[in-house]
Amino acid sequence: MVRLTDIIKELPEMKSGDELRKEFAVIPEYDNKVCEYGAATRLMALSDLYAVYVPSGMSEEIYSKLYLALIRSLQKKSTKVAIRQQNQNFRAIQGLEYGGIIGGSDSFSIIGCSGIGKSSAINRAISIITENKIIEVEETQSKIIPCLIVQCPFDCSVKSLLLEILRKVDELIGSKYYENAIRARSTTDLLIGNVSQVALNHIGLLIVDEIQNVCNSRNGKNLIGSLTQLINSSGISICMVGTPESAVFFESAMQLARRSLGLQYKAMEFDENFINVCKMLYSYQYTKNPSEITDSVIEWIYEHSSGIISVVVNLLHDAQEIAILSGKEELNLETLNEAYQKRLSLLHDYIEPTIQRRKQTTQKKKSTAALPEIQTESLDNRNLIADTVKKSKKENKDIVELLKEHIQIVEVRA
Repeated sequence: MVRLTDIIKELPEMKSGDELRKEFAVIPEYDNKVCEYGAATRLMALSDLYAVYVPSGMSEEIYSKLYLALIRSLQKKSTKVAIRQQNQNFRAIQGLEYGGIIGGSDSFSIIGCSGIGKSSAINRAISIITENKIIEVEETQSKIIPCLIVQCPFDCSVKSLLLEILRKVDELIGSKYYENAIRARSTTDLLIGNVSQVALNHIGLLIVDEIQNVCNSRNGKNLIGSLTQLINSSGISICMVGTPESAVFFESAMQLARRSLGLQYKAMEFDENFINVCKMLYSYQYTKNPSEITDSVIEWIYEHSSGIISVVVNLLHDAQEIAILSGKEELNLETLNEAYQKRLSLLHDYIEPTIQRRKQTTQKKKSTAALPEIQTESLDNRNLIADTVKKSKKENKDIVELLKEHIQIVEVRA
């Protein structure tokens, strides 16, 4: 029997506090001299914006949850019950009988709206927990995958999920479980016994992503039932990751709700954490004319992202891309608004531009987004429209473009 300490010692020690946040953070190197390069070079360097990762409270909670769930799985692999379960699973594969000996309800969920960084946090946590290594147990000459991620099939096919687990295991440890299962044309019942045996021997923590697919499929409850059977027959912990609509599905029955207790997250609130993330992302500028981020810019970003980090990154990336390609060469509210209108139009129905402020930071109303610094020159703000018309005629310029220098204008396509 393999001792627990022989397996656990292969894992890094659990981290917390500043040490964990430092490990989580991904801050690509940035040299402002890049702004002096050609457009092609700067556009390629702009993709570094997608690599930035600023840890949050969500990151730390997910890390702790996954680490402790993995330890529970590994503890079960070191017991005598695990040996008896291996024999039971073998008999199930032979079609003789089926039963779960290890048992347990080691399943939980991580639920949050799309784009808030769940998958990024999970992947970062796994890379820290496992250091991207496979645990090799010399005593039994076996390999254990600490964390295995699979996606829930779009049609919630139980057989497809089980085969995907076998395929992923083969990919990581070089086995031939998937090939053998296909050759034998195994039924779903036999596959559950087969996958249970593989999970008991080779998997620490199983993560099933896109679990919200169970909501719109008649096979949804069957798939959750198969995962429950997998837990009872292998002793591994299973984490289900999905969007808020999956919570409605799990709340529909007691046995489902009990299997899916865990972590739930919403988009970021307008607070210091969001402001710090914006400042970090905004500092990665690749336009020829760098600009400073101000309170009004941060509020505009929140209004047009609803606190969803992936939308913030897309806004800042596309605004700079537009600024470079158009020759405007500055990241400001004009280019940000252009990115929002032209590149993120499909998201408009899903973004609720409302700020829950703790403290008023500007004198403008929520519906008005002013530029960080308004250069009025000779214009009289009390007669802005009239003076702008005069300037437009005098200098033969587009009045809309002149007004954009002072107030936010949203152009609606016919």
